[in-house]
Amino acid sequence: MPAIFGPAGNSDSYTQTVSKSSVNAPEWIRKNGLEAYEYQCGNGVRISEETAKRIGKEAEKHKIVMSLHSPYYISLANLSNSDKNIGYILSSCRAARWLGATRIVVHSGAVAGRERVDAIRDAAIMLKLMLDAIEQEGYGEISLCPETMGKINQLGNLDEVLQLCKTDERLIPCIDFGHLYARTLGEMEGYEKMLELFNTMENAIGVERASRFHSHFSHIEYSKGGEKRHLRFNDLLFGPDFRPVARIVAERNYSPVFICESAGTQAEDALEMKRIYNEELFRL
Repeated sequence: MPAIFGPAGNSDSYTQTVSKSSVNAPEWIRKNGLEAYEYQCGNGVRISEETAKRIGKEAEKHKIVMSLHSPYYISLANLSNSDKNIGYILSSCRAARWLGATRIVVHSGAVAGRERVDAIRDAAIMLKLMLDAIEQEGYGEISLCPETMGKINQLGNLDEVLQLCKTDERLIPCIDFGHLYARTLGEMEGYEKMLELFNTMENAIGVERASRFHSHFSHIEYSKGGEKRHLRFNDLLFGPDFRPVARIVAERNYSPVFICESAGTQAEDALEMKRIYNEELFRL
């Protein structure tokens, strides 16, 4: 199965010419040559059951693979907030099922002044509690995707996310290449660095799970603290370049889901990513 591509939320071209509602988004995404759609619940799971099921029905009709971004205020490393975190993830699971999504992206949280080793230990415990609750509530088809984060002081560099994913087979890494580029101040860039990244992922969680990783991608401006803001592909001052990623994914016959998080042009830039990927497939 090849890689698939789609937007995070609705691009400006959709909201300005089609609708403010997401119900028609799956059809529009398919007509524009894409196959995936990540519904955004970063500010809370506020979608109604009726609307979510309508989107899910349209996604099934147009063969769009759905995922969901959980609330930003989940803090995996804060065990004192475990009841709220579990509530947030279960409400995300409920909406994901209505949408027909089987992947939920989760932010890794903050270090909050502690040693990183202590924060990652607590995050692993929190994920285990979440997974147990997901199973108990009957959402076993849903995978959680801990995300690599863009700010240096946040939990969620590549090794930390892979360490979390090693704790349970139901965890799939969400590799945000823009975040890793930003938190390394531009060093995570180019073919050799991407080769190292993919080898590290395979060694940590195995080839099979690595091959179906989830991903976010955009150009990101950074400052000394890491991520500053998401950009568009036509903003060329900052990277990362997608072609090295596409080349390795094609060479290894991986089948990830690529979700583009460009600022307002996420559908257009996702299509550009797909074009680059297809060029690399043709080159083999």
